[in-house]
Parts: sequence; C-alpha cells; structure tokens
Amino acid sequence: MKLQKTTIAAAIILSAGLLLSQDRFDMKVRNYFFAGLAGDATSLQKGMKICEDILANDPKQPEALVWHGMGLVSESRAAFQKGDQQNGAAMWQRGLDEMDQAEALAPNDLGVRIVRGAVLLVASQYLPDPEAAHPLIEKGLSDYEKAYSIQGPDLSHLGTHPHGELMIGMADAYARLGQQEKAQEWFERIQKELPGTPYANSAATWLETKKLTPRQAGCLGCHTGAADQSK
Repeated sequence: MKLQKTTIAAAIILSAGLLLSQDRFDMKVRNYFFAGLAGDATSLQKGMKICEDILANDPKQPEALVWHGMGLVSESRAAFQKGDQQNGAAMWQRGLDEMDQAEALAPNDLGVRIVRGAVLLVASQYLPDPEAAHPLIEKGLSDYEKAYSIQGPDLSHLGTHPHGELMIGMADAYARLGQQEKAQEWFERIQKELPGTPYANSAATWLETKKLTPRQAGCLGCHTGAADQSK
C-alpha cells in the first residue's frame, strides 16, 4: 500500500483548524508528526514516544491513542515499501485498532474524530481492493460528519483550509460510496462557499467528470514547512 505523505499530514492541519476552542493535546505532538510524515523518522519517533509515555500512565487516553495509531499507519507504509509485508500488515491493523479504540472512548471529541477521519479517508484512496476500502471510507465519513454536526452548518468561521478540507472530504467520500446526489450537493456547495480556491476547482472537475484523483480530493494547499503549521 502506498500513501502520500502530504495527504496524511492533512490530519494535522485540519484538526488544528477545528480545535481552536478545545484543550489542544495536538499541540504537544503535531509538529513532530508533521515532520515525521514529511520524511523525518527521528521526529516521528519523538511524537510516538510522547504518546507512548502518556499511554503508559493512562492506556485509555483517546487523543494519545489516535495520534499513536496514525503513527503506526505511517510506519506501516514504510514497512510495505521495504517489502516487509508481515510487519507492515501488523502495524497497519494495530494502527486502525488504536484509532477505533480512541473513537469508542471519545466519540464526541473532535481531536479524535478529525484525525481518524483524515487518515482513513486518505488511506482508503490507496487500497487496491475497493471492498477493503469501503469500511474505511464509511468510518472516515462518519468522523467528518460528526465534526460538521458539531461545527454547525455555517463553516465561514473556519479558515479556508479546514473549511475546504472538511467539505471536500465529505463530498468525495459520498461520491466513492455511490451516494451521488449527496456528493453533488456538497460539491456545488463548495463552489458557492469557496469560489476561486483549489477546492472550487476540484468541485468543478467532479461536477464535470464525476471523479477526482486522490490528490484532487484533499490536502489542497497544505503547508509543507514547519513554520506554516500554525496557519
């Protein structure tokens, strides 16, 4: 399985944009994970160690679980790329299990739901088996729907990036699940609410062709430098 590093990093950027009013656990780890997902293995291990230390004292800390699970999914990618299918599969499944456990512990916590949702929606794009991808899309969509229900129908208070990532993630998920009417509704809404943005461009592409590439379906305009992570 091959995953785009920058698209998984959308989990960090999107969650940051939606968590302005919450206790920011993500601030403890997101810089390390962001650098790690961009290829800095040492930084990724630092982020994982922070989560592991927290989980050693409290195995049911949901945000530490979801971030650690994301890290395992990232590490599974590296194992698969090296041809280590056995360890890659084990880390992949453990990562999914930890993220699911986090959601079960804190189903209303955006710090959990957005991270899991972004990772699952990205990962599902790169699975070769559509049947295996389907449950990941459903879970990821449920996470984004929860975020939308908490944020409310007016997303104008969010920055362009979290606003667009949430909407296009949902729109593309509906499309990939065969819910074409809902997908069209959301893509049309993106064009109306975010004109002149890469999100509107992707929406126009889907409305014309009824499909998007993985790169057109999320992490549009993501920052790649550490200095940009707080934007």
